[in-house]
Amino acid sequence: MPAKLSKFSIDVGCKEYAHPWTNSCISTMTGIGLHSLQESLRIYSTVYIITLLMKGKIPSKDDIVRTILGILQSTAFLSWSAFSYSMFICFLIRILGNVNILTASFIPSFLSSLTAILIERPSRRTLLCLYVSNIAVETLFNMGVWRGYFGTIPYGQVYIFAASIAVLLYFYRSRAVNKDSIYRIIRFVVGPYEQSQYLGNENTNPGIVTSSQSPESTCSSMRRKSKRHTFNIIWKSFEVYKQIINNLKHKSRNPSCPHPYSCAHYILTGGAKLFSIGMCAHVAIQVFLQSRKIFTKPKYIKDIIFKKKSLNIATFLGGFAALYKLTSCSLRRIYNKDSSKFAIPASLIASTAFIAFPNKTLALYFMWKTLQLVWNDGVEKGMLPEVKWFSIFLYSFSTAVLFHAAIIEPHNLRLSYWKFMYNLSGGRVAVMSRIPLNEFGLNTYKSLQEVLKKTNTTDKHHHNYSLEPKRFFCIKDKTDQTTLFCIKKDIVYHDNSGAWIL
Repeated sequence: MPAKLSKFSIDVGCKEYAHPWTNSCISTMTGIGLHSLQESLRIYSTVYIITLLMKGKIPSKDDIVRTILGILQSTAFLSWSAFSYSMFICFLIRILGNVNILTASFIPSFLSSLTAILIERPSRRTLLCLYVSNIAVETLFNMGVWRGYFGTIPYGQVYIFAASIAVLLYFYRSRAVNKDSIYRIIRFVVGPYEQSQYLGNENTNPGIVTSSQSPESTCSSMRRKSKRHTFNIIWKSFEVYKQIINNLKHKSRNPSCPHPYSCAHYILTGGAKLFSIGMCAHVAIQVFLQSRKIFTKPKYIKDIIFKKKSLNIATFLGGFAALYKLTSCSLRRIYNKDSSKFAIPASLIASTAFIAFPNKTLALYFMWKTLQLVWNDGVEKGMLPEVKWFSIFLYSFSTAVLFHAAIIEPHNLRLSYWKFMYNLSGGRVAVMSRIPLNEFGLNTYKSLQEVLKKTNTTDKHHHNYSLEPKRFFCIKDKTDQTTLFCIKKDIVYHDNSGAWIL
């Protein structure tokens, strides 16, 4: 059973807790602000430039200007968040004279996030809100498990994903969807034929497209070409593949199915396509991330390709697409009609493929997107009130939860977010003294050491610079540079009396 909160407040100053490396609050704020400014500029320069290049066209002058302004605005948002966090900690300690469980990190983070998110572009606020809320829910769940309030749920992320994707696919098949990014993802996975405009409109079905040549004439033509080609095996493989595809296309298809060709072709090609894309994408990412290791040990690429983990995301994508289409086509055959309600059982059955890739981040992302779309749908229908500042409040609250966990109970925070905070602060989040916080009874210092070991980070940074003026002026010998004597800067020599006057 973990330790419980034994004390609400402790008598400690900001020097002993927030910035043990210096006496100056201003020096602390400036140092963390300057470092976070550099790190934020590096992060957002990479993000915005990659986004610009992914458009696949030569950027215009306006695109470049918007990109530069976006980088500067997002950099100001993130760097102000780090700077003001330290500022609010010191401010509250000086006002209250102590540190309590809320002012140690939660309230300063909430205030800094609230002021920082107003700097960011409105179009990015919802995306940031979804991101931090995703991690905050996971963190709160870890806190509850650690305190023994409830236990872990086996395959809990699968249940969350299944419920969320069922609602999203029902929306996808029952109404004209907007331009939300989540629908583009769904369209990529299940295809355009499951979208709402195809339901009940059989005239849009292109039907079975047959080749102008018969399969026999096509095969004989391929054989003639293969005889003239040196790579007979390759041509024969193409021949067999084409024959299999043609046979699949000419299998039976129910009239209520909106897709072209046969159901077997629709199911198998959809699953195979997503499987190959998932496999290639995972291998490409791993090769890019491990490029330095592959350059020194080229044989390592075999381990990446044939590793079991490489199949996880491919199995999930391919399995989900195939199972969803198989269930949808089966229901259409059974009832001899198409219905948007078929999306619910088809999604729940297809979600079993998520067991191969049970990713918490992905499951929570779909959950938050579902809640957002359901709420927006309720607002449009007049069933729910519109809360204009809700995303800003949720972002501030979620970020406060994450910063609270990073300081008070870092073992409950996602390790990747700890590394982000560590890099953004230049390691200062680890140097902040946890020893005084042990009085809260939550084993804070021990938890920090465990996280430092897991993430290969350290709390031994030295931030010795200070903005305070030097209090002493020293005279050194010209020959060996040894210090002869020092005098205080605030002492003035009086020529007439020869006395030192303060």
